[in-house]
Amino acid sequence: MSGADSDGSEQAASTRPVTQTVASAQAEPGVEAALADRAARIAGDRDSTSSRGERLTPSRSGDRPALVSEQRATKSSALSVTKQSVSGRVTRTVAPTDPRDIALGMLANYGWSSSEFGCLDSLYIHESGWDHTATNPSSGAYGIPQSLPAEKMASAGADWRTNPQTQLTWGLNYIQDRYGSPCGAWSFWQANNWY
Repeated sequence: MSGADSDGSEQAASTRPVTQTVASAQAEPGVEAALADRAARIAGDRDSTSSRGERLTPSRSGDRPALVSEQRATKSSALSVTKQSVSGRVTRTVAPTDPRDIALGMLANYGWSSSEFGCLDSLYIHESGWDHTATNPSSGAYGIPQSLPAEKMASAGADWRTNPQTQLTWGLNYIQDRYGSPCGAWSFWQANNWY
């Protein structure tokens, strides 16, 4: 329903019927109780009763907060934790599972800055695609660092076949001993197509 008020402005369809009824209530006797019932329904008062003792059924809009600020507060309280500000202590640290994240976290243990990671990433993308089960069918080289023979990685841990961190430990030790840094290993790889 739409129309213009006496001052010519447009009035929202949801408030027009209430405004018209209020104006006519002053002219008609006995309508005041019905208006109170309707106002309670519009406000969403679930526990209200009419002047005749009947339970009112709330309108569909009665379940929604009336004010925009209330709507925003309701929405933000329903958002997932990643979209809300979070405060408090971390009670448990979760170990990274992506081999790239593991390797990045290990660089400092070898005295290397995070700027070396780009070289390491390029090297291991070319060698194994960061796949800890990668096997070279012709040579038998295995894992992320493509150890040849594969069993060399056992010096870093018994789980060398299945654990990316064990493979990375062996691979970073190899890089440090032979090339000094991941960028040194990558430079050698670019010149020779192996490291």
